[in-house]
Amino acid sequence: MADTLSEFEGCTLLARLFRRRGYAIERNVMFREYGVEFHIDGWDRKARVGFEFLTSEDDDHDDLTLEEYNSLTDAQHRGELALFIIDEVEPLSAADLLAEANEFLDEVEADRRPRKQPVRKAARKRATKKAAKRSAAKTALKKAAAKKAVKQKKKTGKKKVAAKKTVPKATKRSAKKVAKKKVAKKKVAKKKVAKKKVAKKKVAKKKVAKKKVAKKKKTTRR
Repeated sequence: MADTLSEFEGCTLLARLFRRRGYAIERNVMFREYGVEFHIDGWDRKARVGFEFLTSEDDDHDDLTLEEYNSLTDAQHRGELALFIIDEVEPLSAADLLAEANEFLDEVEADRRPRKQPVRKAARKRATKKAAKRSAAKTALKKAAAKKAVKQKKKTGKKKVAAKKTVPKATKRSAKKVAKKKVAKKKVAKKKVAKKKVAKKKVAKKKVAKKKVAKKKKTTRR
């Protein structure tokens, strides 16, 4: 095959490529839409994908005017169809034609892929935000609970220490009181003993004095 393709050769290559890519291409179909009427070289009615090879062999430029070409281009921009149009201005090899056609079909498939709705993305973002808030709230509650537990432990520890400190104070005070009572008892006992001794001495002195008085009386009688 020569480097420069004829319309028949180019359309044959394009029909094979489009069919290999999954399109039900029909050859030389009458196209009547958008105020345009011409014989299209290859067309898939259901997928609304096709190709047109413009050459001077069959007076295609007269068949598809510039106004009709612009109306088809506008429809293609709106996504209503996908038409691969090759204008025979410069010589085109088979490899270049297939490369351009493959690139065109890749773009068509990329544009027609189902896109995720932005609402779902927003819902996912909201869900992730809610989950993040929940996790943050859980961590905050855990931290608060941990702080409370630490505070309670500190309080209980302080209470225990205070109780331990107060117990020896009470025992010391009671011991002092007992000691004071013992000292007071001893003092009282000493006082009692001293009083008894004084009383005995007084009684003894009285007895001695009585005896002396009795002896004097006897001596005076004699």
